[in-house]
Amino acid sequence: MYSWKNWSRGLQLLADPTRPVLAQVVVTRRCNLSCGYCNEYDTFSPPVDTDTLKQYIDHLADMGTLVITFTGGEPLLHPHLDDLIAHVVSRGMVCTSITNGYLLSDDWVSRLNASGLELMQMSIDNINANDTSQKSWNLLKKKLVHLKNATFKVNINAVLGSCPIEETRELAREVREMGFYMTVGLLHGEDGSLDPGLLEHDQLEPLYNEMQGHRKRTITHRFGEGWEYEMIRTGQSDWKCRAGARYLYVDEFGIVSYCSQRRNDPGIPLLEYTKDHARRYFSTRKGCEETCTVACVRRASSLDNFRGQDKEPVRDGSKIPLPVVSS
Repeated sequence: MYSWKNWSRGLQLLADPTRPVLAQVVVTRRCNLSCGYCNEYDTFSPPVDTDTLKQYIDHLADMGTLVITFTGGEPLLHPHLDDLIAHVVSRGMVCTSITNGYLLSDDWVSRLNASGLELMQMSIDNINANDTSQKSWNLLKKKLVHLKNATFKVNINAVLGSCPIEETRELAREVREMGFYMTVGLLHGEDGSLDPGLLEHDQLEPLYNEMQGHRKRTITHRFGEGWEYEMIRTGQSDWKCRAGARYLYVDEFGIVSYCSQRRNDPGIPLLEYTKDHARRYFSTRKGCEETCTVACVRRASSLDNFRGQDKEPVRDGSKIPLPVVSS
């Protein structure tokens, strides 16, 4: 449950665009799977040092961040994930995590309950594993049994385009019958743009509309919606991206990027990241908005549609001079 500290932070960030709504923090790049559409993992990286991650958490708390999501790779490969979650909660922030679910156990669920985790997003893309995704229902549904005693919310997310349409419908039915939150995303390439193959499916829009009508989702998943329909029809949907301010992607080296698809841009170490950086990138057009399908960034940016933004796109944010701060 959200605490009074969380609500206080939420009210403060409405007035201050330098406060991040969401920071996604990579706790390990390593993953136990190898899905064809994913470019955010390797098979060998060690977990990020726990004390180092706590420094990142403290810095994000000092910036006024509302939500931290631990991601990877596969976050459950970090042996102290629950300790990190508890540290986030102790600093007055909401903590969520993303997982492929394969490593779930009664012990992990018990530890995550005690940590104060708010939401777990579990990725299941198809009924049977294929070259696009190994996150399949037939392999993962038995893992959901471990979640029967979870005190945190669980959301199942599927990527449209990772299996045939009828298989996606069957997956959605199975998930609904087990009573879980269900969200859907659009398959994208390494640059974050819509997979061209999706535009060739004339049943994609009806399927997406059907999935939206039946799905359950948390209140945070209701922000920044609607762009998907224009994207499906035309391959484009423009918006005001606030990455670098409302949304921060922090990789395993502690480097801030606009998102996972714009790695090392602006490329500034988190512990050196200031409100001046956030203020500048809040107002900076990134140049990839029209074809972007990174839903978490769109959601985090949606609070500020009424605020202005520079019109000229910038591909390398690190070269933008920061404003001079008077002493």
